[in-house]
Amino acid sequence: MIQFLKKVFQQSSGTVLRPPGAVPEDEFMQRCIQCNRCVQVCPYDTIKAADAGFGGKIGSPVVYPRDIPCYVCMKCPPVCPTGALDNDLSDKRQIAMGIAWIDKDKCLPYNGVICRACFDDCPIYRQAITLDEDIYPVVHEEPCIGCGICQHVCPVDEGAIFVKTAHKV
Repeated sequence: MIQFLKKVFQQSSGTVLRPPGAVPEDEFMQRCIQCNRCVQVCPYDTIKAADAGFGGKIGSPVVYPRDIPCYVCMKCPPVCPTGALDNDLSDKRQIAMGIAWIDKDKCLPYNGVICRACFDDCPIYRQAITLDEDIYPVVHEEPCIGCGICQHVCPVDEGAIFVKTAHKV
């Protein structure tokens, strides 16, 4: 039942990510004490405590980028008392929350409608997302940090760009 609820919750809210600086998932869950300091310090209300749909991971910090993406302010890693969030990231380009991917069947430019939302709003501007032929968005995995801003600003109802988590949640 919990797996079913988790699947339904993720599908309704979009991809689930960990906050920036999260160590690999197994280590993260060993270190995270669900203190919610990262939730409290987030100025954008991006980080949420996981609900009952996550079973044993209830209370652990998650980000739902379609609702509110990570704006990469980096206020959360310094307040983590256990090192579940790495505070040694000196450059936002070192973050690895996930990788964006584009569903070309839904993406407006690939269907004849001009749109630059993901390209224009990406914080790793002109590196993580570029425009092929000045029209078609292309995600470059290496510079993409997986913050979810592109997913959030996508005007397609269900979204045409998604962030695949870097960690198995």
